[in-house]
Amino acid sequence: MLLPIAIFVTLFVVAIALFRCIWSRALRNQDRKSFSLHLKPPEFIIKRQRAKCSPFGGGGNVESPPSLQAFTFSEIKAATNDFSDDNLLGSGGFGPVYKVSKAFFRKGEKMAVKRLSKSSTQGLLEFTNEVSLTARLQHVNLVRVVGFCTESDEKMLVYEFMPNRSLDIYLFDPVKRLSLDWSTRVRIIEGVAQGLLYLQEYSNFTIIHRDIKANNVLLDNGMNPKISDFGMAKLFSKDLYEAHTNKIVGTYGFVPPEYVKNGIYSIKYDVYSFGVLLLQIISSKRNQHYYGPNEDMHLLDHAYDSWRRGEGVEFCDSSLDDSSSHYKLITCLQVALLCVQEDPDDRPTMLEVSFILRNGDLGKTAPKTPAFSTRRETICTMNSRSQQKIWSYNDADISQVEPR
Repeated sequence: MLLPIAIFVTLFVVAIALFRCIWSRALRNQDRKSFSLHLKPPEFIIKRQRAKCSPFGGGGNVESPPSLQAFTFSEIKAATNDFSDDNLLGSGGFGPVYKVSKAFFRKGEKMAVKRLSKSSTQGLLEFTNEVSLTARLQHVNLVRVVGFCTESDEKMLVYEFMPNRSLDIYLFDPVKRLSLDWSTRVRIIEGVAQGLLYLQEYSNFTIIHRDIKANNVLLDNGMNPKISDFGMAKLFSKDLYEAHTNKIVGTYGFVPPEYVKNGIYSIKYDVYSFGVLLLQIISSKRNQHYYGPNEDMHLLDHAYDSWRRGEGVEFCDSSLDDSSSHYKLITCLQVALLCVQEDPDDRPTMLEVSFILRNGDLGKTAPKTPAFSTRRETICTMNSRSQQKIWSYNDADISQVEPR
């Protein structure tokens, strides 16, 4: 009698154990599926079909992502007066930008069109990436995209008009930079920081821009900054810290060392780029020149050397020579140097950067020697080797080889 009971109990225990094992494995598989779904970016699929009619009276041959309008080539051609030079606002690495004629304003809005050149390094994938991401981003310090066109071989973006164009036009011009007083520069610095903070912390996904520079900071009527050009952006799950790629993109001089050497990128990529941009904003200096008494230091070295010697004010733009702003200037210099540290773990997050910029509280944190720190004789060799390494990757793509 006892033997059958013992056998029954044993079989029951084994069955329970098998059930728990199978259930546990199913949960793990479900977790993996959920994780992979989190990693998929929000995207729209390009289809060769007619889209719904636009406010301009036509259609397109792309399915519109949420909140974006698909325009036809003929509509945009008419809106820009056949891409007239009179409507030309400027031209960048990806192609010209045109102002939309007043007759085509929607609800009184002023708009601009970026037309990718046929020789542009930004392909359909990058363009799709930019349209898909910007359709879902809403922040006062991000340029708002309102529509697009992908008819035939054309790739165009329609976005809000930024009357004061890009930051680099002012920073590096000996006359125009004078219009960037200290309060304006602080507003630009804090605005860019807030835009990056939103991308990293407060959007549904973590978004890494990967091309933060003065050219991609546009200015509205009140000289408020808006980050533009998301063609190279990468989208992360909130629980993913870093990723690896064999395709190196970005602007030389704004790319962090771990990315150049190993193809590793994380939110600290944009922190590094922001640090370089911050140095440029407070100094009006380009980062492809050499500085210092012997003109043997690149921008990062020169900034660090000036800070270490207690000569930070001398590093900054002389037009900002105002004793009331000295403390804020030095704070910005120190924050920038923390952002361009060699080790990404030594760089602050944008949340920490924003807090310091608003409160001026650096604590006891002091920057170490910045990334790529060397003198002129060595930096030339390193630049050559770095460029060779960048281009040695399969399908490597640098948006601009020369630093700004």
